[in-house]
Amino acid sequence: MSDPDVLIIRRLLQAGDTFVSGNDLGTELAMSRVSIWTHLERLKTQGFRFEAVRRRGYRLTALPESINPVLVQAHSSLRTMPTLEFRGKVDSTNSEAERLLADGARTPLVVLAKSQTQGRGRLGRNWSSPDQGNLYASFAFRPRIPPARMQTFTLWMGLNVCETLRNFGRFTPAVKWPNDILHEGRKLGGMLTEARIDSDQIRDVVFGLGLNVNTMPDDWPPELAGTATSMAGILGQRVDINRLTAALLGRIIAAYDRFIADDHTAVFVDMWERFDLLRDKKVSLIQGKEQIEGTARGINAQGALQLEIQDGTLRSFLAGDVTLAKPSPR
Repeated sequence: MSDPDVLIIRRLLQAGDTFVSGNDLGTELAMSRVSIWTHLERLKTQGFRFEAVRRRGYRLTALPESINPVLVQAHSSLRTMPTLEFRGKVDSTNSEAERLLADGARTPLVVLAKSQTQGRGRLGRNWSSPDQGNLYASFAFRPRIPPARMQTFTLWMGLNVCETLRNFGRFTPAVKWPNDILHEGRKLGGMLTEARIDSDQIRDVVFGLGLNVNTMPDDWPPELAGTATSMAGILGQRVDINRLTAALLGRIIAAYDRFIADDHTAVFVDMWERFDLLRDKKVSLIQGKEQIEGTARGINAQGALQLEIQDGTLRSFLAGDVTLAKPSPR
């Protein structure tokens, strides 16, 4: 059964500026008018505002600007919601998801947070995670598939994130192999996939997504001001993070289902060509102590970066740190 708070907010969102009578709400949701009023009072503490007029009912007048689990679910079109856990502040949404999995939480599981104190990216790097209206989320699953199947998982998820952002915000981001999301050379988001593996299968996997949504250009710390961007900075206005989160929630769950069913390979290549940041660009790849320079030529079926080096040889890399080569001075 759905959360009554979610049902009430969804019904009032559908009504827009129209009043919904308490009797109608009670009948539709099988709740008393007193219970409806109690839920509305509790929702006010989360930032919702309502207008109540005798003999006309209620209507929404204001919504929380920050991420709110009730609003995310109210906007969601998913028929079956995943287990949704919300934290105001957490060390890391990935770490919290791992703890919940260890305690036997039902999957799919989604952890959302307003801020992280120890947000992390690939190779143990720190992910700046202030409470500025950004998205910090982790999606946890128990796939029970061979580890070899996971090679393209992060790339596939990144492509689906990019397509959601393009549809939502009418701009085109790109995936920088293997786990970054960029727009016009600046980092918009990062992904981190972590898995626990039994002898022959993936026991559980956590897909972490950090997305710069509402940090404004003047709010970046000096060390990130020249390299980071946000949706609000790109679009010139704040983004409805709850609608965006609901859209991403639905897309990522659907993308996971397609991945597990192995029903994604036909569209994977086409999507990669559309969102590949590195294609045909000069890059430098560091793998361990080795630095290799060449031209990026897409990826292969295993998700390995195809790098054409100076002698024309095509080499494949499943891991590495990639940077765009700086143009040679004239």
